[in-house]
Amino acid sequence: MARLPRRCSLTSILCVLLLLSLSFILIGTAWLWRRQPLNGRPLTVPHSQERQPNRHPIDRLMETAETEWYKIMAKETHDLSSAAQAYRDRRGRHPPPGFDEWFSAAQRLDVVIIEDFFDQIYHDLAPFWAIEARILRRQAKHLPHVISVRKGKASMNTDAPKGMARDRMNNWLNMTATIQEWLPDVDIPINFMDESRVVVPWEEMNKYMKVERSSRVIIPLPDVVTALSGLEDVDDNPGEPITVEWAGAASYWDLARVGCAPDTPAREVPAATNFSGPPPTPSGFPKGSYYGFVQNWTAAKDPCLQPDLRESHGTFIEPISISTTHSLVPIFGGSKLPLNNEILIPPAMYWTENPFFSGGEDIHGDDWQNKKSRVMWRGSASGGRNRKENWTRFHRHRLVSMLNGTQVRLAERNPEGPGQGPNFVLQSYQTYRLTVTRYMDLGTWLDSVTDAAVVHLVCFPGTGNVKCPYTDSYFEVKKSLDMKYQYGYKYLPDIDGNSYSGRYRGFLRSTSLPIKATIYSEWHDSRLIPWLHFVPMDNSFVDMYGILDYFIGTGVAIINEEGDKVVEGAHDDAAKKIAMAGKDWAERVLRKEDMVIYMMRLLMEYARVCDDQRTRLGFVGDLDSSMGAE
Repeated sequence: MARLPRRCSLTSILCVLLLLSLSFILIGTAWLWRRQPLNGRPLTVPHSQERQPNRHPIDRLMETAETEWYKIMAKETHDLSSAAQAYRDRRGRHPPPGFDEWFSAAQRLDVVIIEDFFDQIYHDLAPFWAIEARILRRQAKHLPHVISVRKGKASMNTDAPKGMARDRMNNWLNMTATIQEWLPDVDIPINFMDESRVVVPWEEMNKYMKVERSSRVIIPLPDVVTALSGLEDVDDNPGEPITVEWAGAASYWDLARVGCAPDTPAREVPAATNFSGPPPTPSGFPKGSYYGFVQNWTAAKDPCLQPDLRESHGTFIEPISISTTHSLVPIFGGSKLPLNNEILIPPAMYWTENPFFSGGEDIHGDDWQNKKSRVMWRGSASGGRNRKENWTRFHRHRLVSMLNGTQVRLAERNPEGPGQGPNFVLQSYQTYRLTVTRYMDLGTWLDSVTDAAVVHLVCFPGTGNVKCPYTDSYFEVKKSLDMKYQYGYKYLPDIDGNSYSGRYRGFLRSTSLPIKATIYSEWHDSRLIPWLHFVPMDNSFVDMYGILDYFIGTGVAIINEEGDKVVEGAHDDAAKKIAMAGKDWAERVLRKEDMVIYMMRLLMEYARVCDDQRTRLGFVGDLDSSMGAE
């Protein structure tokens, strides 16, 4: 305990007054932090809160993100020799044939060249080094829905039905055709479904990865082969199709969890069978978080580390469709779960000119200070096949409910279970020490800072309109809003639909702040840094109120020390900083030019893996091209 000033021993009256003042402050503070907002229940400080840092955790996370950013940017290469050496240092082999043409194209298109940005390619292709190249060529030739390149010309073979599936195929064909003159001959099997399709058991995948690691070698220059063999063998004699078994009836969770490592929490947990009531919710902070906020974005997205996702995400409750194989086959797609084994390419929805997903290539929103300091979300209640028996577990329904002031107030006053709504459970206000709850209840605050609604309830079986008998009493269906209108709001939550969200790139390129929760991986993940380019959110959404409380504040205006009128608890400048940094960076590394350069690099590498001489193939022009063998 701090000592009182010495003069108090001389003036007892002043001492008494000082002690009384300190007592009132301590009592008031204790009352403030132990108030009872949920139906009179006493709120206790969770164990994880006992050593809260003086600074807000988000301040620290933003600072760490900036440090990471500077480290990554220090790796940028500006000439062919440096880029090729960075490749050898990181990949353990020579770059693929045509690397010099790829580098020249990247420079012409003003692409930021950092070797780390292409890690996803090598993660995706690594296991295929364990499969015979001739088998890969035959598989790719015979799988349905294939984009092919021959002699610099791209074409498509598919019976994809008209509509979204055919549109996706056409967009990917257009993307490939943009760089066709620089591509090797290659067959690209496509998954146009929302859902991922390939899950190889972890034990098999581990063996494949060991084979790939053992194949890494910087071979001597005289032994390097600098030209691909081509695909004449499968064109002239395609042979019989290789049979692939597809499962479509079992629980997707049980099909998928075999891709988890044996020591992960989810591997031995069977699929849930009872989906009534709200999903499991962390009683305190999400595991692995930094005082409740996401600090490891890779872990936060991984279902293998979070078995509760089997009961709280539509992908595992009941996806729209299932067509899954446990065999390693080369299939390319726009997104996948961390445990899936597709080969990622930029999603077709990021390539389309349809303003539904972006607002338009040149529409980014007004200046920050002109936006509404509120949360905006519109979307279908998708995410899988929601039914009367399971809808309370779906992630999009949960987001809208948790952002609705009326739903939250009803949950707070629920006599059967204080804090429990039909599809969510509120944590104690004390868990995240919300500033706003010093002045008002959570529901009243949400009424003033959120505008979230579904535009279609997508119930099953369908009713032919936007209404849904088992959810009509919980959700008001509103009209869809153009993206350019949504950009008039500062805060844009973005969560999964049936798979990844097709609006994410548009949100990143806008002048608003994306708040992102997902379990899906995309091609650009290694290019984006959480807390620098976007705000990450846990898939349970329990940190959502803490995030909004930090950025938006209470809504109560006060005069600060500088005499300016501000909103108490708000960190508007921090929100603007992330929003603008994300926008500026997305316009540097998520352009269509960046997509085609990624695609070009991927297909060059894939063509090498499909070549019988793959272990000898390479680019060595930066070393001594005269010593390479044809």
